[in-house]
Amino acid sequence: MKFTLSWLKDHLDTEASLEAIAEMLTKIGLEVEGIEDKAAALKPYVVANVISAEQHPNADRLRVCMVDAGDGAPLQVVCGAPNARAGMKSVFAPPGTYVPGKNITLSVGTIRGVESRGMLCSGAELGLGEDHDGILDLPANAPIGMPYALYAGLDDPVIEINLTPNRSDCASIHGIARDLAATGIGTLKGDVFPALRGDGVCPVPLAIELGADRDLCPYFTLRLVRGVKNGPSPDWMQARLRAIGLRPINALVDITNYLTFDRGRPLHVFDAKKVAGGLTVRLAREGEELKALDGRTHRLDAETVVIADQNGVESIGGIIGGEASGCDETTTDVLIESALWNPRNIARTGRRLGVITDARYRFERGVDPAFTLPGLDTATRLVLDICGGTASQTSIAGEPPETDHVIDFPWTEVRRLAGLELSRAEMKVTLESLGFHVAGNGDRVNVLTPSWRPDVEGKADLVEEIIRIAGLDRIEPKPLLRPETSAVGPKLTVLQRRTRNAKRALATRGLFEAVTWSFIRREDALLFGGGRPDLALANPIASDLSDMRPSLVPGLLRGAQANADRGYGDVALFEVGQCFETDQPEGQTIRAAGVRRGSARHAGAGRHWSGTLPVVDAFEAKADALALLTALGIQTGGLQIVAGGPEWLHPGRSGILQFGPKNPVGWFGEIHPKAMKALDLKGILVAFEITLDALPLPKYKPTKVKPALALSDLQAVSRDFAFVVGRDVAAADVIRAAQGAERKLITGVDVFDIYEGAGIPEGSKSLAVAVRLQPTERTLTDAEIEAVSAKIVAEVAKKTGATLRA
Repeated sequence: MKFTLSWLKDHLDTEASLEAIAEMLTKIGLEVEGIEDKAAALKPYVVANVISAEQHPNADRLRVCMVDAGDGAPLQVVCGAPNARAGMKSVFAPPGTYVPGKNITLSVGTIRGVESRGMLCSGAELGLGEDHDGILDLPANAPIGMPYALYAGLDDPVIEINLTPNRSDCASIHGIARDLAATGIGTLKGDVFPALRGDGVCPVPLAIELGADRDLCPYFTLRLVRGVKNGPSPDWMQARLRAIGLRPINALVDITNYLTFDRGRPLHVFDAKKVAGGLTVRLAREGEELKALDGRTHRLDAETVVIADQNGVESIGGIIGGEASGCDETTTDVLIESALWNPRNIARTGRRLGVITDARYRFERGVDPAFTLPGLDTATRLVLDICGGTASQTSIAGEPPETDHVIDFPWTEVRRLAGLELSRAEMKVTLESLGFHVAGNGDRVNVLTPSWRPDVEGKADLVEEIIRIAGLDRIEPKPLLRPETSAVGPKLTVLQRRTRNAKRALATRGLFEAVTWSFIRREDALLFGGGRPDLALANPIASDLSDMRPSLVPGLLRGAQANADRGYGDVALFEVGQCFETDQPEGQTIRAAGVRRGSARHAGAGRHWSGTLPVVDAFEAKADALALLTALGIQTGGLQIVAGGPEWLHPGRSGILQFGPKNPVGWFGEIHPKAMKALDLKGILVAFEITLDALPLPKYKPTKVKPALALSDLQAVSRDFAFVVGRDVAAADVIRAAQGAERKLITGVDVFDIYEGAGIPEGSKSLAVAVRLQPTERTLTDAEIEAVSAKIVAEVAKKTGATLRA
């Protein structure tokens, strides 16, 4: 939001300096992003008279000029401008002046053997335009020695503030002035809007035909002004519009733009002679189009609210007008429209059509409904003052919505929420100066919110208003009191600790943390098991961020591909964050996920002299997942690894992690080729995802304290077993059965061979495992080892149907 200092002072009576105003704006939450003060930047430049302009003795295209800058003896300046001549007035810069258009600082120099003490300047050299053809040629009555910025009216600083989306009231200069006046830096100038009667009834019929969707346009006002003369707007209006980056077009259009910024009230003017019949507010019909004032033809749909006449659509309500009914220099009769539009519908329509206008910016944040009719009267007066003509009475359809909202407010809420002790008188004056009406004198009062503050809904909002005007610097820092008891319980929940530890564990595995959007495109959501209607955003910030994510993996996969597209193909990323299965709190889970691409198991290796490094596979993702579970203190003895997984994983290169069939906690594997194609991914990508909420909770029961590290000084024994099992028997089942045969002695079971072929029955496989026995009390005898071996064979046979291979 941009405005000039003089424009602000139209609404605020103040003697405060520019610096004080800027500091106060930031203090009350209207953060100043920049100040453009051309008077300060152009301070050295003055109006000068060219006394003489002689041909340079050593250069055909240069002239030697004598310049009177009004501060002493004439100065000699070498000038290359073709329009330099004796008797003209121009702009002079003395030595030591910084020239923005050339990015140089002037000094006394010699040009082709002739000394030059300064410079005569063009508009481009001052940074005021693109005209390089010659120096500025000022009128003969321009006063010599006057600062050029003052002469040219460039002494009005431009302030730019950053508005948060809730402060729609400060999308107007009047609203900003109101906030500043509440701080005491100035006084808000009074608003007087006497009704404009007009002559005769507006002859243009007006109707709102929205049926049950009447809230899309609850209030519409219209007035006809005959006999206008549409020419350039006044110089003061053009100067202000240019200062904030708008291009003056003509008086009628400039008036609407001016009021958009001055009062936060967007309006639209139609050329009345180009409107056929009456105006109707309705929903667009499928296939209707509008060539708008931005030069583009927009195809409309049944959710777009339009203003139409007998010829069809003339304007997209609250966003942009049509070219066919626009005003130009031939316009003599105009229809001025001031209406209310549904903010959510405006936002959706503007985003769908890709149209960004100052009107849309304000309507989608919410304009003051009470200023609809006064805004029409204000615009009409400006049209009559600048363009002349005769105004009709106002034609009205609908009625303004009820905006009265009363908040039961205890004064003690300020101290409770903000820690600042203020007097009731000060708090009341603050609220009333911001436009709130306070009723009551006790500890609790009723506060009526003004029509221009739809963002104030409860007690905390009122506290915020009081505190930001009082100043956060008035809050005294106080140390937190220590509890009297020494016993302090844990401050983090199990899930919070797991979230923190998961990030640390995955970082130690060589993965880099990524933070991706919680919203993804609908196609990605459907691909990864989401896409429920209740998880689609009503007001997405972009078309490809339309649904809440059902998984962390889509964002990580696209992040890995983005890195690959930029030359970093060996990438390993992880994220810990929320995922959404439903729109209810119980449908939200915290998950940890990781993605590896290329040779990412060798982090940072890149290209290597020995050739291509091996690419990642599903086992790397499995190792990441198991390492994460171990780091979180999860006992994996009962963990089952089942082949297969979700549809987006390769069926032969993936697995599900579960503590029983009814308690899956995650998955791992290689991304399915179909999913790769759908996401436009290339290469080999593997991923895993663990649902932290689904992991077993730690058991807090008294246990005997075990030593941190207990090592046996006895020799371990390893025995190999080759079992013949069915082809569909998982290796994990054999391992689990072998471990359960003698838990005190068996410390490890590892698969070292799988064989199918000659000597093995059809439909079966040979699975060879190495079992590690670790005695702790005494060395095992051969008989004891044989007894344990028999137990292992029997247990594996019982649990899996295996037989010992001959």
